[in-house]
Amino acid sequence: MKSRYIMPLKRRRLKKTDYRKRLALIKGGVPRAVIRKSIKNIRVDIAEYAVNGDKIVAHGSTIELKKFGWTSPTGNTPSSYLAGYLVGLRAKKKGIKKVIVDLGRQKVIKGGKLMACVQGLVDSGVKVPVDKKFLPHKDRLAGKHLKTIKENAIDEVKKAMEESL
Repeated sequence: MKSRYIMPLKRRRLKKTDYRKRLALIKGGVPRAVIRKSIKNIRVDIAEYAVNGDKIVAHGSTIELKKFGWTSPTGNTPSSYLAGYLVGLRAKKKGIKKVIVDLGRQKVIKGGKLMACVQGLVDSGVKVPVDKKFLPHKDRLAGKHLKTIKENAIDEVKKAMEESL
């Protein structure tokens, strides 16, 4: 007698994708803000569902901040806020007014880098359903807890983004 075991999908086995959660987000019909982090960078994509694969409408990462005059490291809370702000501006330019956040299987920490990115999306004018208690404080977004960030660096970079886009 042969075994009838069906092997789970590879991304499920590797614990990279939660397909039930992804399907629930796609069924909503609202574009997703896909936020992924590494130690040194944050990457944000605005993705719309398509039958033959997701269509990326807007993209941004902390690596791009150097184009706008950011000289500090790219793996901290203020830089992730600016990455979210940048993607929010690009999404608004393409006509996207509302997104749903897709954090995948990452752990959400109150006031962390992922939530700073969501705050950047909100501040750019994109509507995001999020509980305010999870978002970081303004002092943390401004980088007052870091020695490497100058006093008005965030405001200067935000102005440069708005002028170039």
